Amino acid sequence: MKTIKVDVAVIGAGTAGLVAYSAARQSAKPGSRIVLIESGPYGTTCARVGCMPSKLLIAASDAAHALACAPGFGVHPGLVRIDGVAVMARVRSERDRFVGFVIDGVDRIPAQDKIIGRARFTGPLQLQVDDHSVIEAGAIVIATGSAPVVPAAWANAGDRVIISDDVFDWTDLPDSVAVVGSGVIGLELGQALHRLGVRVSVFARGGTVAQLSDPQVLQVAQQVIKAQLDLRFYTEIVSVADAGDALLVTSKDGSGHERSERFDYVLAAIGRSPNVRGLGLELAQLELDERGVPLYDKQTMQCGGSAIFIAGDADDERPVLPEAMDQGRIAGANAGRFPDLQPGLRRTALTIAFTEPQIATLGARHKALCASHAGRFAVGAASFENQGRSRVMLQHQGLLRLYGEAGSGRFLGAEMIGPRAEHIGHLLAWACQAGLTVAEMLDMPFYHPVIEEGVRTALRDLADKLAQQSAEKSPERCLDGTPGC
Repeated sequence: MKTIKVDVAVIGAGTAGLVAYSAARQSAKPGSRIVLIESGPYGTTCARVGCMPSKLLIAASDAAHALACAPGFGVHPGLVRIDGVAVMARVRSERDRFVGFVIDGVDRIPAQDKIIGRARFTGPLQLQVDDHSVIEAGAIVIATGSAPVVPAAWANAGDRVIISDDVFDWTDLPDSVAVVGSGVIGLELGQALHRLGVRVSVFARGGTVAQLSDPQVLQVAQQVIKAQLDLRFYTEIVSVADAGDALLVTSKDGSGHERSERFDYVLAAIGRSPNVRGLGLELAQLELDERGVPLYDKQTMQCGGSAIFIAGDADDERPVLPEAMDQGRIAGANAGRFPDLQPGLRRTALTIAFTEPQIATLGARHKALCASHAGRFAVGAASFENQGRSRVMLQHQGLLRLYGEAGSGRFLGAEMIGPRAEHIGHLLAWACQAGLTVAEMLDMPFYHPVIEEGVRTALRDLADKLAQQSAEKSPERCLDGTPGC
């Protein structure tokens, strides 16, 4: 067992870890030693098994869906054949290309800075890596990522119970898949596979759809997605059993009725858990929350008053790639210059589900505002059912709801399901981060005919609601004009 003394040790070489390593090198004093510890394959979750390969599968499903919708425009394609082998070959090939870019970057990291193995704390600033090294560090960044949750009872049914990672290693499309979970991952993959000819059933214990919290947007999303997909809300999985060449899935709906069906695979998409177990955090002397995640400052990413920082999916705050990059940059920079801590840029929250229609949330969500701004915010809405450009494209489904602060008129956030939500989400997130008021947003240019005209409709509605709310709360004017009234 050898002992290595370093200035900064970064645990994990995913998105957050790689950015943290780079940031620490830039902020640390010349001659400082920064090491990157990784136990698994190099390549970020996004490139290897996340955002990029899933979008490749979705792109193939979009092509198939466009052909199915063509008759609505008077265009009638011939016989459509989906070649599952070709679909998955492109997914794997392009996935490997994206991973290659990440690995190329890792290869440029000096060999002496890369330590292979699983790290665990043996003291506040001491790590043991497997059985070969002890790392004594001046500061440590925890960037261990997260992992999909698979109930043990399902896993016992064999290798036909899969996680999203496994989908992207398929060499062909299966005949059937049971997707458990109606979050972003479950809906994206479930809808894509369905459009590529796979028999898909999506099981959801509750009524949630992706990341939505606004009850009216959620209701529209439930109706729209359910009309396209076998989506079973308020249905729980009773058992998953090995049936030889398939899995026997028994489910129970809200009325207590049980149903057993055979599927080639069960895709567990019920959530991800931060990879903090097994790190020995109890020896790091950190205060932990109920999930075992260290308590940390969201501006500096510092855990308590220690020289330990956390970033990315490991903290389970906003598990999306842009956030992992920002958190890694802040954590790494502060670890490198510790104890000189500086708050970093935390951007407006933005989450997008690449379903069809797309789903986007940004800024403060409805549920959070009901707690933080109860009685002090208004809502403006626009439906896409009769929105001009949306009808032109036969994509006239969905609802946009915008939130504004009473009094100041400041734009607070939005939730939506609708066409081109990825673009509208960015537009609105920029306005939110810039601190624009609703009036200032209405002063911005809107072209015609574009889907963004729906944003203007919602903004006008929100401006009216804010004005009405302000008028209702204004004190009555004193009729005799006495000072002080």
